[in-house]
Amino acid sequence: MKRILFVCVENANRSQMAEAFARMHGGATVEALSAGSAPAGRINPRAMRFMAELGYDLGTHASKSLDEIRGEFDAVVTMGCGDSCPWVPAMRREDWNLPDPKHLDDAGYRAVRDEISMRVQRLLAELG
Repeated sequence: MKRILFVCVENANRSQMAEAFARMHGGATVEALSAGSAPAGRINPRAMRFMAELGYDLGTHASKSLDEIRGEFDAVVTMGCGDSCPWVPAMRREDWNLPDPKHLDDAGYRAVRDEISMRVQRLLAELG
């Protein structure tokens, strides 16, 4: 089983969607987690709505701090948290320079969501 951590600042949009896509696309072969360097404490309602369009309920997720994350990972993917991301043990590191969709219109939000899905699928294929 591959362990993957997705990190963004608030853990309310991008990293939550990435965690969901890793679960959707990876199934039982992946343990996907997400966290934030400054968590918002809640999932953005728009993220929940746009993931619900694809049949995934983000209401089962919680916005978490990186301080709550333990262990080593096969991959850690950051999404714009910059220098505020602490070091997390991982065999592979990637930074996905994706815009935070929270202020985008619906089409822009969906475009970021769909880009995350494609990148997660590529990452899972590369991890084997």
